Amino acid sequence: MRRLLVLQHVPSEPLGVLDPLLRAAGLRIRYVNFARHPAAQVEIARYAGLVVLGGPMNVDQSDRHPHLLHEIEVIRAALDRGIPILGICLGAQLLAAALGARVHPNPVREIGWYPLAASGAAEGDPLFRHLHDQSPVFQWHAYTFTEPAGSIHLASTESCRNQAFRYGDCAYGLQFHLEVDRPLIQRWLRQSGMQHELDALGGEAHARRVEEQTTAHLERSQAMATALFGSFIERIGWKRPHPPLRSR
Repeated sequence: MRRLLVLQHVPSEPLGVLDPLLRAAGLRIRYVNFARHPAAQVEIARYAGLVVLGGPMNVDQSDRHPHLLHEIEVIRAALDRGIPILGICLGAQLLAAALGARVHPNPVREIGWYPLAASGAAEGDPLFRHLHDQSPVFQWHAYTFTEPAGSIHLASTESCRNQAFRYGDCAYGLQFHLEVDRPLIQRWLRQSGMQHELDALGGEAHARRVEEQTTAHLERSQAMATALFGSFIERIGWKRPHPPLRSR
């Protein structure tokens, strides 16, 4: 049975709709939850794929969260082995950092639904060909990253250029949250630890607006998630040459 490693930072940011898709594909999932086991050490060679989830911390906070440095090394080991990688939000930023890019605050905090513009390369991409140009996707982030050298830019929003990229054949970084369902969004909107982020955008009024947007956009988002994540799952376990050497 093919095994998948999932790096999780907090219980409130799970695989979401990606979980049943992975299980239906017969993958055996191993979670490493750094909130519970911050000193955990993992070896990627035993796995056919890697998913790195989101979290409230930032890449530049390794003094408070030393596991972030270990995660970057795990990601680099996966890149060197040609193991498929999917990084979501913080996971995308860690993937970008592993490739030598700079992670930094975005000029605008994005919380809610934002139209995603596909790049010219997206149409021919195995995953992003499923993306409908200008379809709103769910966002919750304050940081972004520079484009990693040698990567393919796939999507942007008006307020954040680097929303998605591919490196090599099988490493993807998604700044946005395509894995969300309605209960997960509602959980984030009501979670006490995330209220200060909402306050900067209007507090409860912004939360109500996000809930209205969710009703309008979630169904289409989940259809895209099923198609895009399904194409990623198909890549797990493929035999492929190692990607070109990376600059670090």
